[in-house]
Amino acid sequence: MIRVAFDIGGTFTDFVLQDTSKGFAYFLKVPSTPSNPGDAVLAGLEKLLDDGQLAATSVDTLLHATTIATNAILERKGAATGLITTQGFRDILIIGRQKRYETYDLHINKPEPLVQRRNITEVAERTDYDGSISTPLDITSLDKAVAKMLSSNLEAIAISLIHSYANPKHEKVIRDRILEKEPNLSVSISSEISPKFREYERTNTTVANAYVRPIVDRYIAALETTLAERNFKNDLFVMQSSGGLVSAKIARDYPIRIIESGPAAGVLMGGIVGKSIGERHVITFDMGGTTAKLGAVDDDTPAITPTFEVGHIRYKKGSGLPINVPAVELLEIGAGGGSIAKIELGMIAIGPESAGADPGPICYGKGGTQPTITDANAVLGYISGDWFNAGEMQLDIKAARSGIFENIAKPLGLTLEQAAWGIHMVATNNMENALRIVSVERGRDPRTYAMVAFGGAGPLHASRLARGIGIPKVVIPAGAGVGSAIGLLEAEPRIDVSTTRVLKISPEVSSTIQSIFNSLEKRANEDMERLAVSGVTKWSRYAYMRYVGQGFEVMVHLPSDKIDEKYAESIISAFNSAYLKKHKFLDKDALIEAVDWSLVATIQEKRTKTSIYNSLLSGKPREKTSRQVFFPEVGGFVQTTIIDRRSLSAHDTVTGPAVIEDPDSTTVILPDDKATIHERGHLVIEVTQKKLAKDKND
Repeated sequence: MIRVAFDIGGTFTDFVLQDTSKGFAYFLKVPSTPSNPGDAVLAGLEKLLDDGQLAATSVDTLLHATTIATNAILERKGAATGLITTQGFRDILIIGRQKRYETYDLHINKPEPLVQRRNITEVAERTDYDGSISTPLDITSLDKAVAKMLSSNLEAIAISLIHSYANPKHEKVIRDRILEKEPNLSVSISSEISPKFREYERTNTTVANAYVRPIVDRYIAALETTLAERNFKNDLFVMQSSGGLVSAKIARDYPIRIIESGPAAGVLMGGIVGKSIGERHVITFDMGGTTAKLGAVDDDTPAITPTFEVGHIRYKKGSGLPINVPAVELLEIGAGGGSIAKIELGMIAIGPESAGADPGPICYGKGGTQPTITDANAVLGYISGDWFNAGEMQLDIKAARSGIFENIAKPLGLTLEQAAWGIHMVATNNMENALRIVSVERGRDPRTYAMVAFGGAGPLHASRLARGIGIPKVVIPAGAGVGSAIGLLEAEPRIDVSTTRVLKISPEVSSTIQSIFNSLEKRANEDMERLAVSGVTKWSRYAYMRYVGQGFEVMVHLPSDKIDEKYAESIISAFNSAYLKKHKFLDKDALIEAVDWSLVATIQEKRTKTSIYNSLLSGKPREKTSRQVFFPEVGGFVQTTIIDRRSLSAHDTVTGPAVIEDPDSTTVILPDDKATIHERGHLVIEVTQKKLAKDKND
């Protein structure tokens, strides 16, 4: 079976082709085409097939990760969207939540809604929390609201009524009335998009789905059409934020599920790599051309959050738009290779603006004029000027030196080396701060975790990050530069369904719990029919639980036992374990309740699973060379050995300072660190916890 995975990033689009029958794989990176992402996809697929002398008809499955939905939200380039809500709740998106993400900032900027207030209208109706209808839907107000929506030149409409998660009747009536009059209009209802309580988060999620749905629908439809014209089979799957795959059809209807598709694939890959070398607790570090993403894997399982935010400010919870769908826990900052360095308040600042793929960093020679992290790394000698992206790109390091000197060094009165090192370290410190949030602030001791670093720039910065926070081991996977694409190949089809039902846990509610999961299983089976994938289905139950009176919940993995009178004891035991692990104490006198219930169906396909990592290191290695590389730990620029990773075999060791080059990434081995090649092809670095020596330029 031949499977091709491709991940569209802000700077590069990554491809991995795997032939499971022959046990080999190879990869490719091509510059992204932001104006039309599909162009890079087609160019990469054609080159990949040409290199492998394969026909499009021989490819059995295509696996895709994309940031198109994320970018539409961040750049506010989604569809013109309207919102219909319950009378009295027109301003729910504007009011948001009372809690401020900066308590003492008098000029705080709340997340800007995706829908303009003039495009929000109300209908007279009311459903209570238990699903009973206290105020029937008023047809006159309904017709008035629909008429307003249809006359506003909108592409999409979101419908979010109070307590519709308990009874979706009114939302469905409104949707049907709209589609009767305008069948081609895109309509999203909260009882299908996010059937959970907390109206602000549910409404925002529904609006976000409506906002990006026409964009994603057109993109995937065009991609499928073009692939069919090129004789590819109609078997395209898209990565979800939860770490599972869905069909293109489901992704088109529920694009909110694919917001973090690429980063989620990377975390999945990181967990599998960690497990393969005996590391069950992993921090993943993915640094590409536009952003850096940090995630966590606990006990071999990627950490999942039921709600995440898009467009947050300085990592602050509550500063972004809440999205109420399950997602791999991630923290993303604007610190990629293309992130622009500038001067703010007399100091070097990095990002979040990025030079992207076009024009890109100055050293790309494509017209970029603003210095970036990549330019600084080239000036410091970390990146090869003649073998960037396996020699596909020649870097103009002289131009990078000039750009950094004129824009950073000269205005600040620094030498070129000081300015370049300053850019590198400001970026590293920003990422270190984010790393502390993912680890220490979330109850993880970094000294007990390994770091798996990938992305084109991740291996270059990883060891300094690890030193700064006390992580003892860094793992650079084979194919690190295309890590998220590899994660797509490791993923399985997955369906997540959830609902709100507040229940105090006791033996008396066992039949109610059984009824909840029966209903969730029915919904999951309906989605799985649309997947059209054969295999063994693995069911996993979850509940979001708390002590009665609390305003936050803990995710609890529930036992798969038969649901009977004794099941309540099992739920309480599972809650105690999860709560103690997260908060380090238990309140044995408090009542326990579950708020949200979730069912996950993972389809384990009948296909041969082979390790692809060793085969990614094929190809003739380059001769060992040396160049001047900046290591302040030993006083500045030193002549440093440059090693082609493909020349290394299992159990070979490299002691720093050294630079190990892959066709798709560069790994910097710091002085006194030792790197060893694992038998699976991964590079394992033992990190020496040692502070910087005084720089001779200081």
